[in-house]
Amino acid sequence: MAQGTIIKVSGPLIVASGMADARMYDVVRVSNSHLVGEIIELRGDRASIQVYEETAGLGPGEPVYSTGAPLSVELGPGLIESIFDGIQRPLTAIRDIAGDRIKRGIDVPALDREKEWAFMPRVSVGDSVSGGDVLGVVQESVVVEHRIMVPHGVSGTVKFIHTGSAKVEDIVCTIAGDKGETHDINMIQRWPVRRGRPYREKLAPTSPMVTGQRVIDTFFPIASGGTAAVPGPFGSGKTVVQHQLAKWADTDIIVYVGCGERGNEMTDVLMEFPNLYDPRTGETLMKRTVLIANTSDMPVAAREASIYTGITIAEYYRDMGYKVAIMADSTSRWAEALREMSGRLEEMPGEEGYPAYLSSRIAEFYERAGVVKCTANKERYGSISAIGAVSPPGGDISEPVSQATLRIVKVFWRLSAPLAYARHFPAIDWLESYSLYLDSLSPWYTDNIAQDFNSLRLEAMSILQRESELDEIVRLVGIDALSWDDRLTMEVARSIREDYLHQNAFDETDTYTSLEKQYNMLRLILLYGQKGREALANGAQLSRVLSLPIRDDIARAKYLPEKELSIFEAYEQELNNQVAMLSEEGELNA
Repeated sequence: MAQGTIIKVSGPLIVASGMADARMYDVVRVSNSHLVGEIIELRGDRASIQVYEETAGLGPGEPVYSTGAPLSVELGPGLIESIFDGIQRPLTAIRDIAGDRIKRGIDVPALDREKEWAFMPRVSVGDSVSGGDVLGVVQESVVVEHRIMVPHGVSGTVKFIHTGSAKVEDIVCTIAGDKGETHDINMIQRWPVRRGRPYREKLAPTSPMVTGQRVIDTFFPIASGGTAAVPGPFGSGKTVVQHQLAKWADTDIIVYVGCGERGNEMTDVLMEFPNLYDPRTGETLMKRTVLIANTSDMPVAAREASIYTGITIAEYYRDMGYKVAIMADSTSRWAEALREMSGRLEEMPGEEGYPAYLSSRIAEFYERAGVVKCTANKERYGSISAIGAVSPPGGDISEPVSQATLRIVKVFWRLSAPLAYARHFPAIDWLESYSLYLDSLSPWYTDNIAQDFNSLRLEAMSILQRESELDEIVRLVGIDALSWDDRLTMEVARSIREDYLHQNAFDETDTYTSLEKQYNMLRLILLYGQKGREALANGAQLSRVLSLPIRDDIARAKYLPEKELSIFEAYEQELNNQVAMLSEEGELNA
């Protein structure tokens, strides 16, 4: 174990001499308190170390010990339902040992070494296996089957396989290697957080990650295995959007990373998730969730580690064949940590003081998402969908973190402060947001929802854009200057905004909308616009078209239970009848 000596302390940055044998990104133990740190720069025999714990009281002359290993996470049964900090220390276990505040230098294993799991083998003695193959399973929670896999780089013939209860460090399989070596496998794998886990092939995403949020699923869908950014100013609803996605998204596993967020927000997450009803499983949401909490009062260096810790855990479950969603809230706090450490390293600053490598670091995170064919011998597919919140100062998305993120992600959900102040949630601006997955997902919507789903989306979006143009005229010369056709267009746009895009996250029915219901709702609104124009062409009065009784039913359609969707046929028939009566009146008046 290499040993050096502290020669400089600058906040979370420590400079140590005598570290010639160390390597970049090695984990070190700082001082006799054994604080956790990571080497981030080497110059001769001097190492710059970012320390993941409070450095108050440290001084020159104290020792630094290199472990010779990179920062890694423990992967195995016990991750689900756990709450970790940015370097995968189990916060619940630490509280039981040390109280409500994390003591410096405390060393608690990430996974419980004493808990026993019922290991059920999936291979037999004599079977040939290689990296990624499933040796056996344990029931990690009531909804998650944890698959114990052959570590990458190991292959050979099974010589022993365990059955029954076992702790995570117990040997559950022995593999005789191809070169005569023997591998004893337990239920823990360790993986460096900065290195992506291997896969056989990355595939193009072809199906959406259905979220139940109408503005997302209809207008700006994210693919299963895709990437999205949620930028917005303070109070615009970034955290609520991510909570909704965590609760309703069509995924098997949720990894939620609170990166530098306010302590009260993380407290809400930690208190709510164990009690949130999960509609997919009938259990609580925590039964398929891993939480990583790194609040703003924790050491700044750990913010960077928390992002890598979260994505590595997500990759582990992806390799089992699960669909995983990782929520990072927020990547702006992570970038601020990079900026602070870069400044202490005296690196040449880039735009607004951020390091020149900001874009590449953000890209490294999002590029680890995707749909992959796993390395196992049998056909197995998994995916990671990455959704990162961005908190630009003052809501200005021209700042470097937002721009670097937009160059990487394919979905942009722009949260609008005016919409939030108007109590329109989700406050996703339909004129500034976009999804680059629309073309690749269109065949899926056509085959699985309706032939005209994509055309309805285009029609609705054109109406909203037309409303924006007409608003300028109304502000200048008043609404009376518009033709009846344009005034009807504005009324249909208002119905799309208020009756369709506005969604109440706290209403039991409106909080989630299936794609089938979304299609029926949007089709009914647009049909009203089409029929209204027909009535106007036949001489009907605009006031009569705008006051049709069916409009009340259209407005209340969002509160219809999913099991009552057949009523949309009755609504459509009633709309046709009411418009036909108007057309007859118009023809008589003519």
